[in-house]
Amino acid sequence: MSEHKNPISKDNITETPHLLPYAHHVGSAIIKPVDKGRTKGNAMKAMYQQTENQLVQIKEQVETLIKQAQAIHDRISVSEKIYKADVGFKPLIGCLYYVYEKQDGTWIISMISREEWGKKIPYTYKATIELLADHTWKIVHQDTEQEF
Repeated sequence: MSEHKNPISKDNITETPHLLPYAHHVGSAIIKPVDKGRTKGNAMKAMYQQTENQLVQIKEQVETLIKQAQAIHDRISVSEKIYKADVGFKPLIGCLYYVYEKQDGTWIISMISREEWGKKIPYTYKATIELLADHTWKIVHQDTEQEF
């Protein structure tokens, strides 16, 4: 009796075929090598899209902050002008008042609206204003012909 010899060399077999980096039989899933350049390219494309979106969001936030800062600056400027006006009472927060210009060019704050004055208004109406909680003034209405 002759010995039957296995034609497959022990160097060409494995005990763990599922760990091979390639398909080991006809029914195995196809394993394709990874295109590292394409993978990196897709990752970089995604990275650029995400960072661009984040930068756009930050830009919009900065623009909003600039608008808010400008609005505060404008309120300060208006408030400085109003605090130079004559006022014969203590203004209350949240109430509406009226700014008029006297004939000599000085301003006066009044509790009387131009409608309440009637036709005998002694001053030129400038604006309707409101005292805010931070003691700045907000223009509620302004005569379009008058510059504040």
